[in-house]
Amino acid sequence: MDSIIWQVKTKNMEVFKENYSISTDKNKLDVLLIYNFLTNESGWSDGISYDVVKVSIENSLNFGLYSGEKQIGYARVISDYSTIAYLGDIFILKEYRKLGLSKWLMETIMGHPNLQNLRRWILLTSTAEWLYEKYGFTKLPKPEIYMEKFDPNVYTK
Repeated sequence: MDSIIWQVKTKNMEVFKENYSISTDKNKLDVLLIYNFLTNESGWSDGISYDVVKVSIENSLNFGLYSGEKQIGYARVISDYSTIAYLGDIFILKEYRKLGLSKWLMETIMGHPNLQNLRRWILLTSTAEWLYEKYGFTKLPKPEIYMEKFDPNVYTK
């Protein structure tokens, strides 16, 4: 297994592996790259505005994935850090897929010290169930008790 170095600095975490790194430092994020991916390529947030992306970043625990200084992936967690976490907006740029980086990103997220011993994690996906199952995510055991208020066109109104 590759050696991983954890550095916790003023609430930010950085993890290194080969030529890649993952950081929770919001200041390192390429917000324009995140916005462009989410609004144009994701399929789950088509049409999302730049301002909405900025606010979502400000109110989340962010995980930027980098090759050198270039951001190549992203994920964010919304949590109260004691009972629940929502994992969303996970992506890796197409040219960096199939290198094991999605697994490393998930390991880093699930291993974050502030996200331990939570009662519930939530994730919505239609594309990578195989990946998330490796980290304990399952389909809803009782979908009949799940409720949501969902507006798929909110970003295009």
